[in-house]
Amino acid sequence: MQAQDAATAYFFKLWEWIETNVRTVVIGAGIVVVAAILLSYYFWRQNETEITAGEALTQALVSHPPNLDAGQLADTYLKIAADYPDTQAGGRALMLGAATLFSNGNYPEAQAGFRKYLSEHPSGPFSATASLAVASCFNAEGKTDLAADAYQRVISGFSDPNAVDAAKFALAGIKEQRGQFADAETFYEEVARTNPNSPLGSEAMLHAMQLRSKLPASFTPKSPASFTPGNPP
Repeated sequence: MQAQDAATAYFFKLWEWIETNVRTVVIGAGIVVVAAILLSYYFWRQNETEITAGEALTQALVSHPPNLDAGQLADTYLKIAADYPDTQAGGRALMLGAATLFSNGNYPEAQAGFRKYLSEHPSGPFSATASLAVASCFNAEGKTDLAADAYQRVISGFSDPNAVDAAKFALAGIKEQRGQFADAETFYEEVARTNPNSPLGSEAMLHAMQLRSKLPASFTPKSPASFTPGNPP
């Protein structure tokens, strides 16, 4: 009974406050309603934009003219990315445009595209791939010092195993070119150990075995069994 009386008393006090501050209450309620409408419109618009961006990208993927050269195709993708910068489809278009430029040998322009993706989608699903691609652009231009640093950032900064292993393999190649055979062998061995049944792992295993002949007799690999034919790690 006391609880009921307390609740009743609280209700009347609240109602008295509302009557005294009715203008404030109405304005506050109006703000909440307007905010809800704006948020609903934003999410609806965002969803509509995402759908439109996805349709534009699909159209570009399946219906571009067969005689379209790489530069024109890249421009098509990059235009979609520019038209829909805050969408997942726009991010994919940006990556496709940059990748097309890379495959055509336009490494500075490709790197700019990959860097733009990282700037606009720092936590995007292709951030590790974009970082790896930046390093690959440096490597393709012969800027091995910058490439090595960029590959190392991929290795230490991302958990995507595909990107990390690709970076290790590429960094091992740079180390091998520099005559740093022990470091190169270590990276190759790590790639082979984590990819025992893949083409990348097999190639890494082959490189590591070839490097053994160039290493001092005292050098002991971390996992010798991983390179024994018929005995995968």
